[in-house]
Amino acid sequence: MQTFIHYFLHFGFPIIIAYLFFRENWGKVTLMLLATMLVDLDHLLATPIFNPNRCSFGFHLFHSYYAIGLYIVLLFLKRPYNIIGLGLLLHMLTDFIDCLFMYNACNSCLENAPAKRLLETVSNLLF
Repeated sequence: MQTFIHYFLHFGFPIIIAYLFFRENWGKVTLMLLATMLVDLDHLLATPIFNPNRCSFGFHLFHSYYAIGLYIVLLFLKRPYNIIGLGLLLHMLTDFIDCLFMYNACNSCLENAPAKRLLETVSNLLF
């Protein structure tokens, strides 16, 4: 279920958002939202590149809290920057939800995750 939700939020949800809120240009907006997944290129800077027990939220350069602050600023700029900011924040939310799944399945697996305290707090509020 975690994998389905993760990929739905990465690929399906942007289409829904674009159609509901940008109906006149939903195709173009969908492509812009999907293009923000290029933010995952920062995974190539990690060693190892892939670690199934790693929470990318707060770990990778473009998934850091500083980067997320910049993405929030983008929301307040004119198009296309606000759409890019929206796509990047949706991506961060998706990755955070994925980290919540991982944390609830094995919280000791994320002992050294930068977002561990945030995951604990949100997990305690939700579950």
